[in-house]
Order: sequence, then C-alpha cells, then structure tokens
Amino acid sequence: MSEAVEAWLRGFVTSNGGVAGSVHFIGEGGLELAAAMNLPEKVQEITRRVPRGKGMAGLAWERGEPVQTCNLQTDRSGDVRPGAKAVAAQGAVALPVRGASGDVRAVVGIAFAEERELSKEELGRLAESAGSLPQCG
Repeated sequence: MSEAVEAWLRGFVTSNGGVAGSVHFIGEGGLELAAAMNLPEKVQEITRRVPRGKGMAGLAWERGEPVQTCNLQTDRSGDVRPGAKAVAAQGAVALPVRGASGDVRAVVGIAFAEERELSKEELGRLAESAGSLPQCG
C-alpha cells in the first residue's frame, strides 16, 4: 500500500469526522485496495479486489455516483456485503473519484460511528474532498 495514499486517507477520514475508510484504485482485475484505515484484516482480505458492481465500492464505480447506507450493521438494501458488518461503524458512503478524463479512477470509502443519512450537500462536500486523492504509487 502506498504511504502517500494511506496518509491522505487518514487525513480525509479524520477531517470529515469518520472512524474508518478505504481507497480502491481501478486496476486490471477490478478495484484494488490501496489504503485502509480501521478496517479489520478480514475485511481488507475480502476487499483486496472488488469486481465492478459488487458491494458499495463496486456499485459506486459502476453507477458513477456515491453509494451510502445509514447503518452498515442493519442495511438490507443488498448494496452492503455481509463482511462489512465487521467494521466498527454504522453510517458509510463509497465515493467515486474521477480523473481528468471524467472516468472513475478510484473509490474512496468513509464510515462514521453513528447512524446517519448524508444530505446532498454533505455528499457533495465529501466528493469534492475525495477529489484531492493523490495518484496511486
């Protein structure tokens, strides 16, 4: 994992009031985990590679828009994979990050201690902040 991306993730999560997070860059085999903060090792193993359309990160990549849940522990939408319950958090969002070409280049995840539904304004602010994600490497 890239130290620069890990440092960025720690700053992103902390400055936005989160308790856990992840960064996945798009690779040949799907989304590839580049950094994680406060994710159990089991969750990191499961999410090392995420196919397009699977789980919150894969859906954010596929849809090109944020995918959120007000509570990882009780979500029944089908967007949240069962392994996500191992994260000590409730509210969460996966944010697609676009490159200069406009294509999604990464997905940033952030989770919060409390149950919450993010407003359109909060999602916009988080997406703008996620846009400062450095390139992988």
